[in-house]
Order: sequence, then C-alpha cells, then structure tokens
Amino acid sequence: MNRLSTQPSHTTLHPFNRRSFLTGAIGLTLSNLLMGCSGQNGQTLSLRVLNGSIPPQLVVAFRKYLQQTSTAGALDVAIEPQLLQLFEQLQTWKRQGQVNASGWFSWVPFVGKRTSTAVPDLVTLGDYWLEKAIQQELIQPLDPTQWQGWEQLPSEWQALVTRRASAETPVRVWAAPYRWGSTVIAYRQDIFKEKGLQPPTDWSDLWRSDLRGHLSLLDQPREVIGLTLKKLGKSYNTTNLQAVSQLKAELTALNQQVKLYSSDAYLQPLLLGDTWLAVGWSTDILPLTQRNQTIAAIVPKAGTALWADLWVRPTAARPELSSLIAHWISFCWRPEIATQLSLISRAASPAVLEMPLANLPDALRQNSLLLPVAAIRQSSEFLKPLDRATAEEYQALWQHLRQVV
Repeated sequence: MNRLSTQPSHTTLHPFNRRSFLTGAIGLTLSNLLMGCSGQNGQTLSLRVLNGSIPPQLVVAFRKYLQQTSTAGALDVAIEPQLLQLFEQLQTWKRQGQVNASGWFSWVPFVGKRTSTAVPDLVTLGDYWLEKAIQQELIQPLDPTQWQGWEQLPSEWQALVTRRASAETPVRVWAAPYRWGSTVIAYRQDIFKEKGLQPPTDWSDLWRSDLRGHLSLLDQPREVIGLTLKKLGKSYNTTNLQAVSQLKAELTALNQQVKLYSSDAYLQPLLLGDTWLAVGWSTDILPLTQRNQTIAAIVPKAGTALWADLWVRPTAARPELSSLIAHWISFCWRPEIATQLSLISRAASPAVLEMPLANLPDALRQNSLLLPVAAIRQSSEFLKPLDRATAEEYQALWQHLRQVV
C-alpha cells in the first residue's frame, strides 16, 4: 500500500502486497455481507472505505448494535483498493456537486463496482491527504461533541485532525481517526542467523557495512530523508534541511547501501532473498511475518513515522444523518470494537492507547509492530504538511540523492 504517493504507481504489485491480498480475502467477503444491508426502514449511513481497513465482523456488529439500541438506520459500504483513489473520489464529488439524496448505493456483486455515483456520508482518508483535502475544500468540518470517546483519545490524535482551513478561519475538527500504523524494518532472520549478523534494532543499522547492497527503502523522500534525520536526532518534519550539516553525507552513504527503492514491490525481493532487509509500512509487513517464519520485523527504537486512516465527510454529502454518523464513529472507538479492529485489520485503533494494558488481549499487548512500547511511540511522529519552500527543498535533495551513482 503506497501511503504517500499522489500519483498512481506503475510498479508491478507483489502478490503479498496488502492492496492485492486483501481485495480477494476480505473485500469480497465484505461485499457479500453488505449486499443485504440497504433497504431497511429508517436512514442508511453510506461509507466509502479503504479495502481491509474495516473488517466484515465490525459491520455485522454495528448492525446488531443499531438493533439493540433501537436506533433507526442501516449501513451500506463500498470499498476502494487504494488511498489515492479515495482522495480522487473526493475531488470528483466536489466537481460534480452531487448530493446523495437517495441514501443508498446500487451494488453489483463485484468488489469496487458500483452503478451509483452518489456521495457517501463518510470516507476513509489517509492523514497524508488531510491538509490537501481541507485546502481544496473537499471535506467539511465535523462536530466532536457528538462523539463518545473523543475526549479519551490521546491529545496528539486530537491535534492530528484539528486545523485551520486558513489563517482567518477558526480551528475545526476535520476528521475522526480510526486506525494507525508505522514505518518498520523487516529482515530475513534466517539469513542474518546463517551469516552471523546482529538483528537490526534502529535506523543506524541501515548504514552497517555488512548490509551494503542488501536492503530496500521506500521510494518516498519524506520517508528516506525522515529516517536519516531521525538517525541524526532530528525530526521527520525538520523545516531547514541546510541547517543539518551531516544530512547530505549521511544520505549519500545510505544510498550506497541500497539495492532497491520501491513503495509497492519491496516484499517479493525480501522473500526471495534478493534483499535481506526492507523498510516498509507495518500493514504490508505484519501479515508477512505471521505467514512466513523467516521474516521478522522491528519498530526502530529511535522512533519512526506514523500514519493514520481517518473518517472524513465529503463537502457534497447530504446534511442529514449527523446522529447516525456519530453512532458509527463512537462505535469504532468502543473498547471491545477498537480491540477487534486492531487485531483483524492489522492496524491499531487509537482508542486502545488509553486502555489499561491488562485489559488488552495478549495478541495485541505482545505485538510490538501493532502496539510499539510507549517510549518508541512517544519518539515517533506523523508526517506534517510542509510549506512550499520546504517541500521543494526535500524534493531537490531527493533528486540529487537519486542521481548519485
């Protein structure tokens, strides 16, 4: 899953990539479950979600919750395989100015195929796209006072989705975070053992001479420059790169270590042993470690980059359903639901961060990729938007790095 690209990838997808693996395994199941969700009495909440980010079990549980609480309403879900497509859908809905007056999607029994272009009530958006969506007026602000669980979220999670649309406008809440993950290091533990190599523990290990020519990095300037800044004790969101005197030299040395840059096809070389170590996103790597005992993974102890999937409301969405929307967002943060979402979708809910560790199941509490220890979480960062001058500085440094032979 390419979480940062604003352009479609032209790389051939690896069979174990999260995007392709879950399309068949979870996407079709979710589609089949949801075909019977519409047409009930009352209003229908329509969602457009990232494939695999909302397990089918949670949809079934929400329907039961509506019945048990005597809440009039139903749930209809359409799925998209990529975050980029969801962002582009928001742009399309704004251009069309369509309002979902009917309150339901027309389905055909294939994943991602819909006969309706009606605007959904809530959409998954990656945090990387949030600032763009606000600036392009693709989404509307939300009212967190209607949500149960908002006040219990860690302050950094509230800050992530609380912004000004412009200097003249008030601070508003623009999204509700429902799961998150991180950038991690995966490695072939069988090869490391065979060759007597020490397993990696931090970003500094990427510069080790015994790994030269055997590692892959994400094909993303914010990720690669960011992890180098982190190695130097700086922030992923450093705004004056020229002030970091060692940065260019460190990046040049790192570039000499790399065999492959890829954001979509980095798992196959690792499985084949063409690379021994890969930097990637936790939702790509976690299922691989569960299926293949030769692959291990760690979250660097100096801290890492974080990402989040958010619920946002399209600007063109119908004005009704505020109560049903609040029910859904609050439902996702309920302790028992947040726990199951974390385990099944392989990305932790922010709601579990404030739960006592003793109340979490062992499968979550003991999984350091899903739930890194507090010290690492506190040293980790979301990638914040950069102003134009700083973004150009990152891009120029990246282009220089990639041209170095």
